[in-house]
Amino acid sequence: MIVSANFDSGNIIFDSSRETKDFTEINLRIRKDIGAKFMQWFHFRVQDVNKQALVLRILNASEAFSPTGWRGYETCVSYDRLNWFRCETEYDEKELIIRLKPEHNTAYFAYFTPFSYEQHLSLVSKSQLSPICSLRSIGKTVQNRDIDLLTIGENSVLKKKIWILGRQHAGESMASWFVKGFLERILDSDDPAAIKLLRKAVFYVVPSMNIDGGIAGNIRVNGAGRDLNREWADPDKEKGPEVYFVKNMMNDLGVDLCFDIHGDEELPYNFVSRIDGIPGFDERLARHQSGFTEAWKIASPDFQDEYGYPVDAPGKANLSICSKNIAHTFNCLALTVEMPFKDNADLPNPGTGWSVKRSEQFGASLVSALLMIIDQINR
Repeated sequence: MIVSANFDSGNIIFDSSRETKDFTEINLRIRKDIGAKFMQWFHFRVQDVNKQALVLRILNASEAFSPTGWRGYETCVSYDRLNWFRCETEYDEKELIIRLKPEHNTAYFAYFTPFSYEQHLSLVSKSQLSPICSLRSIGKTVQNRDIDLLTIGENSVLKKKIWILGRQHAGESMASWFVKGFLERILDSDDPAAIKLLRKAVFYVVPSMNIDGGIAGNIRVNGAGRDLNREWADPDKEKGPEVYFVKNMMNDLGVDLCFDIHGDEELPYNFVSRIDGIPGFDERLARHQSGFTEAWKIASPDFQDEYGYPVDAPGKANLSICSKNIAHTFNCLALTVEMPFKDNADLPNPGTGWSVKRSEQFGASLVSALLMIIDQINR
């Protein structure tokens, strides 16, 4: 029996194992984010299982960033790294216990379906083949990787400037799948909604803000141990260059709308984090916010606004958080989009839970929602 995680986004520590006549029990621990105290993401493979029943115990699950997020969670499993399904998982308030009788000799396990750096490079490279899309690097990460920016559509003073930021938190890989779904639709030259929307908007898309953290197998932080979604008030060029360079580009190009794409460990719903608590929140921003959420509910049955984070009291929003800071700085609608690690409780799929396909479809639905409200967005 071999347990390994020495690959892109790999994270697990082997503790011990024992074999019985009925199953093999493997004890594991999740490694903390490099340079930080957070931990929750895992991604590893088990080889030489010989189709014997496995009981995997993550011994330090109760020390995770969101231990209550394990309740009702089921682990993602794959044999080929392309097709992923969920398997029986239990949290006993101390350990996360994963049970599987493998159909093949090697099985991969992950907190959510991974989206690797190679997949990121393929996505941005393929996107630039569209005549309406350009790709450029706007800076370097802590570990000297490119910060990629896609510009979609022709810039014009008459067009709305819409920013989409993916995966500030390294382990929230559903954000990458969401952005992929959005890009495939907005770049579809045969999609009438995309064509019409691009007559009225130009998009600036950073598909992955936290490349270094994703490769390292972190759940939240970048290569310097910084939570990028707490860096927006005063970005540090050395410790948080990903935010520093993106915010500088926003200052240069302008922002009329911004969507920061995330995943949530606890809530089994898709929702947005509201901006009611920012200084200067007024009737205009309230109208934009309510208009957009109503439009997205129409565009996608996977979106709802009954469940979500508590709304900040007036003037009490944390301006180090991306969406709050952008909304305040540019006096525009900026929303944090959250998807579940578990499933959408409104429309559950027991076999896959919240999945790659649903994430991509949800990203694609943003095009329809934006088309409904784009004419209502004013500066």
